[in-house]
Amino acid sequence: MSGWLRMLGVVVGLELKQRVRSVAWYVLLGIVALVVGGVIVVLYASLQGYQRDLGNAIFAMTIFLVMLVTSLVTPALSGNAINGDRDGGTLASTQVTQVSGTQLVLGKVLGAWIASLGFLAVCLPFMVASAMLGGLRMEAVLISIPLVVLEIGVISAIGVGLSGLIRKPVLSTVVTYLVVAFFSVGTLIGFGVGTVAFQTEETRDEIVWDYDEETFETTCRETDRTYETVVPRPDRVWWMLAANPYVILADAIPPALAADGYPTDVFSQIALAVRSVQEPPHEESCADYGPDGSYVDPYEDIYERTAPSWFVGIAIHLALAALAVWGAIAAVRAPARTLAPGSRIA
Repeated sequence: MSGWLRMLGVVVGLELKQRVRSVAWYVLLGIVALVVGGVIVVLYASLQGYQRDLGNAIFAMTIFLVMLVTSLVTPALSGNAINGDRDGGTLASTQVTQVSGTQLVLGKVLGAWIASLGFLAVCLPFMVASAMLGGLRMEAVLISIPLVVLEIGVISAIGVGLSGLIRKPVLSTVVTYLVVAFFSVGTLIGFGVGTVAFQTEETRDEIVWDYDEETFETTCRETDRTYETVVPRPDRVWWMLAANPYVILADAIPPALAADGYPTDVFSQIALAVRSVQEPPHEESCADYGPDGSYVDPYEDIYERTAPSWFVGIAIHLALAALAVWGAIAAVRAPARTLAPGSRIA
């Protein structure tokens, strides 16, 4: 086993040396640091007059920005890892060594993963700075950063896997970008289209609000009239959001609710919105409102009535990454150990 790991380490080391020596990698690191830093400075200047817990807001924006940047950069680092070597004529020389197909593919996945984590590393100072602003929840840090690291690994695995399955480097890189775009944007578009497509027509009882000009109070009153309305049905397609990496991140972090039950940070607000669309349409009545006219359904109950979906999304991502890696291993496996001496395989 130690020999197997030593050989895997050799592949990872070669992959890292190849990438770290690239000037483009350092240029990209600098660009990412400047972009993220610039956005955070503008965000800080914009929010300091309105937001009390700046730390939570800045950290949430930073971690989402890091996820966006790494999802854009990682396909470029991994999408041609195998077929690029094939075009360069170096893959065949590796295949005839004692390095197995599994070691070759996993080594390239780890190399691309570690190289991509450099973009997370350059953003760490901004996360530390957000923590110093105060109000930052420790559970948000402990959950979000490992999830981002895992998502970077998933994209690296998918990119390397597709580079083993597809002959053309450009095509495999483009397909990797399309997979990332499908999870990040395609799931949102599919959810929006599905919500419109599954609209239903319902007949509902009408309620009205009476306003007292002397006491300035409003009172809900149920009438005997009904009306026809078209109701969107997001509850039938909410599952499309489960595979969205940004939804996974927000849904995995325990919610932070204020005394009135409203979410206090960006993660909780996104999670509440995603949980709310799981519920079927509700016909409002005066019983839904308190004496002061406020809606009586507390936000905590929405969390209790609905299901967390983040682990389903992670399972989908890991399954797709494992399938891509398995396909690449099968594609690059060469029978070097079973061939007669002098046989040519490439």
